[in-house]
Amino acid sequence: MSETPALARRLGTTDAVMIGLGSMIGAGVFAAFTPAAAAAGSGLLIGLLVAAFVAFCNASSSAQLAAAYPASGGSYLYGRERLGPWAGFLAGWGFVIGKTASAAAMAMTFAAYVAPPGWERPVAILAVIALAAVNYHGITRTARLSRILMVLVLTALAVIIAACWAGSSPDLGRIAGDGLLAHGWYGVLQSAGLLFFAFAGYARIATLSEEVRDPRRTIPRAILISLTLTAVVYAVVAVTLLATLGATAIATDPAPLATAVSSGCAAWASPVVRAGAAVAALGALLALIAGLGRTGLAMAREHDLPHGLAAIHPRYQVPHRAEVAVAVAVCLIIAVADLRGAIGFSSFGVLIYYLVANLAAFTQQAPDRRYPRVFQVLGAVACVGLAVTLPLQSVVAGTAVFAVGILVRFIRLARAARRR
Repeated sequence: MSETPALARRLGTTDAVMIGLGSMIGAGVFAAFTPAAAAAGSGLLIGLLVAAFVAFCNASSSAQLAAAYPASGGSYLYGRERLGPWAGFLAGWGFVIGKTASAAAMAMTFAAYVAPPGWERPVAILAVIALAAVNYHGITRTARLSRILMVLVLTALAVIIAACWAGSSPDLGRIAGDGLLAHGWYGVLQSAGLLFFAFAGYARIATLSEEVRDPRRTIPRAILISLTLTAVVYAVVAVTLLATLGATAIATDPAPLATAVSSGCAAWASPVVRAGAAVAALGALLALIAGLGRTGLAMAREHDLPHGLAAIHPRYQVPHRAEVAVAVAVCLIIAVADLRGAIGFSSFGVLIYYLVANLAAFTQQAPDRRYPRVFQVLGAVACVGLAVTLPLQSVVAGTAVFAVGILVRFIRLARAARRR
């Protein structure tokens, strides 16, 4: 790794868990079930289990690697160290493109719930600027705000779920619908790929490895704790939605939780849905900006992004240039892009990211090995399988953007070779 200043280790296990939860229990809990139900109907429950298992395999790989390589960069760093520069680049590029689109989507989700009509884009941009400012002033402020947002989101979800069961006449018979496999296994796998979007946030913990105290102990614990808690929350929400609305209604509703609450005598809780979605989107956006800044730092250290982004602020000990660049990129996307399909596009990039993580973890030997290699094999196969079953437009767009990144890196390496 290049000799550049290191980040300060200021985060404990609770801080890391909260950042992970904020990344996973974000706006996805309010939006991801709609495309999943459209793909698989009630089979989204199987898709959720598949997504959770794939996430566990990937999380075990990330935890094993983060303990051995406690520096910023996540799978970008692990790929470089274990598999070579090109593998690291593919992981880093997948993370950057997927999560930049996801960050823009989270900002727009926040604005959709709080902004007056016609003001969604300006409000979304202001949210990005505000949270980038929080991140700029130190990782401890990021962790502190993540805790506050996470408590608010979990409280809102608890109220929403209680209101659904108490006021909407839920029927457990709706969960089966036309059958869990009515849309076939392809639909189930597609729903798993879309729901994987909701679990992918634990990567944020690994990307913050350079700022965690006792990383060999803290990172594995934080990843697995946050993943387990997230899986429980998503399972409860999925069962509640299916029992209240049924799969057909969920598939055509962009805000199924709001509809579930307002469909019965618990309409009083509708403002809680709006507030919860807005706060969840902010929590996810906060963690995304932090994770993107650290991956950008790692890639800049190795010249896979402009080297100037590798600077670390002397006072706040954060990759301030990388975070500013991320915020600018996200704001540009918000200003000009149509963000439909952002979940699928984000999932495609992040599945490639975790494919590299699984392959890198497979090469580790004792004493760094913590989990059997079968988990890495299953994780790698599942990443490929879920990626190719995503909606076609997401696969095409993701492949095209990867091709652009590869071409740019080829040109840079060729120019560097000629200068020697």
